[in-house]
Amino acid sequence: MESKDYLKDLNEIKHLMNKSSRFMSLSGLSGILAGIYALTGAYFVNIIISNIKEASNTFESFVISYNSVLTLIIIAFGVLLLSVITAIYLSWRKAKKQNESLWDAASKRLLINFMIPLITGGFFIIFLVEKEMFTLVAPLTLAFYGLALVNASKYTLSYIRYLGLTIIALGLISLWFIGYGLLFWALGFGVCHIIYGALMHFKYDKK
Repeated sequence: MESKDYLKDLNEIKHLMNKSSRFMSLSGLSGILAGIYALTGAYFVNIIISNIKEASNTFESFVISYNSVLTLIIIAFGVLLLSVITAIYLSWRKAKKQNESLWDAASKRLLINFMIPLITGGFFIIFLVEKEMFTLVAPLTLAFYGLALVNASKYTLSYIRYLGLTIIALGLISLWFIGYGLLFWALGFGVCHIIYGALMHFKYDKK
């Protein structure tokens, strides 16, 4: 009986330490929805680009034009904004349910460590778009986003680290498949988010 109480106390101590150092209110459902938003955005971008190619009557390999990139950026920004709003709302709802604070020291560290690689990559990608070097946009967005997830993962659920590593791998692989950036975007931002979001949802959100 004493040993059970001892193990229970240890588990409670471990839980309190995790709460103080990690942001545990991240919602897996927000990852699933972010993946759905990304796949929907990729679908519309694919339609737009296909129409542009068909109208130009060219049979060139799949290379995104400047206007197509601007359209893609607008849709990507919309998907990102919707994903962020969803993540904040669902995480707030989960934190409220668990009587925890959404904005605490752990969430601040999470945000700072997430934004450093993301902002760095954002400036680099803006430079590439300005110089019309579009072929590297897809691999680098995946790589920098993956790095942001890995960098922030030590302050939240461990699944975020594996999600980041998977997306980095996709970004590196896509370097050998230039012209299929939209496909890798759909895999990274869409499919990977849905898979890892589902794993997080059924492991943590259902408790």
